[in-house]
Amino acid sequence: MARKPFIAGNWKMNNTIQEGVTLVNALKAAKNKNNADIMVAPSFTAINAVANALKGTGFIVAAQDCYFEEKGAFTSQVSPSQIKEAGATAVILGHSERRALFGDTNEILNKKIAAALRHNLQVIYCVGETLAEREANKIETVITSQLVEGLKGYTAEELKTLVIAYEPVWAIGTGKTATPEQAEEVHALIRKVLTKILGADFANNIRILYGGSVKAENVDSIMAKENVDGVLVGGQALIAEKFTRIIDYE
Repeated sequence: MARKPFIAGNWKMNNTIQEGVTLVNALKAAKNKNNADIMVAPSFTAINAVANALKGTGFIVAAQDCYFEEKGAFTSQVSPSQIKEAGATAVILGHSERRALFGDTNEILNKKIAAALRHNLQVIYCVGETLAEREANKIETVITSQLVEGLKGYTAEELKTLVIAYEPVWAIGTGKTATPEQAEEVHALIRKVLTKILGADFANNIRILYGGSVKAENVDSIMAKENVDGVLVGGQALIAEKFTRIIDYE
């Protein structure tokens, strides 16, 4: 069964509200010849304006994170209901920068996933190894623990809209890119782990994105791999011409 491609752009801490609206208005020119799901993830402040600009286009608007509590004395945090009201229908959880810089553990992410699912938000759950972990041959151990602990307690039915994003942390913002063969190898590992914990049907149908210095120049070879169902793009998602080319990959 062919899995529908999923092309996602994570803007990180970039773009003002107006810059975000200008960008998505330009992205509407994409032909989307691969009939992909297309997602953009602006900063919290721009979610509402970007969602309004994209109404009726089929684009998915995601938040870059959410907290696991519904409300309360949690200064600076944003709840799933708040991002949903702003116009988001999806959320990125477990991005390597959240794990490394802000202390998001697998246990915390497990709670965040639960909170997002309660509000019917589509979760893009990120996993990936650091350079030190790769060089120590700990790729399988790290990826397995992130999947098993992060998705603990959920059924395949509860996770039916889940998307996994594989981020080789050593390839994010460094200009380095995992080869298509390296990406394929880890994506196949992810599918194998998901088969064990959630069943073969689930694993065969779930979409796994590659995220690690994806560019217009390398997207075609990455997307050609059997277990790569899409990409999670950083820097080039901020450039309309580049991201449009990624959307319309060959």
